[in-house]
Amino acid sequence: MALRCTKHNCKPAMIRRPPTIICYICGREYGTKSIAIHEPQCLKKWHNENNLLPKELRRSEPKKPEVRTITAKGFYDLDALNEAAWTSALSQLVPCNICGRTFLPDRLIVHQRSCKPKVAK
Repeated sequence: MALRCTKHNCKPAMIRRPPTIICYICGREYGTKSIAIHEPQCLKKWHNENNLLPKELRRSEPKKPEVRTITAKGFYDLDALNEAAWTSALSQLVPCNICGRTFLPDRLIVHQRSCKPKVAK
């Protein structure tokens, strides 16, 4: 870690991360420039995977959240945008009908092979 020293003391320098945006489809973080490249590819992948699922697990296409919150300086409020995108990504999860845990639909199929109802003691 870099130190910022003055005549009397040394303090760790605050290292600022570049701003990131959460993908509303997969929930991963991407840089402000690369999110525009990622989203169309992620949506295409989502369609391919969704089409491979059994009919009962298929979902409707995720909609990009519309956040129009603009700060006093004229920039989008990244926190509000990321919160809406994260909520959208979480809505893609499907609960297991046995234990209630949530999974992406393709992972739910794998989980259900080994999920057993709890035995009453």
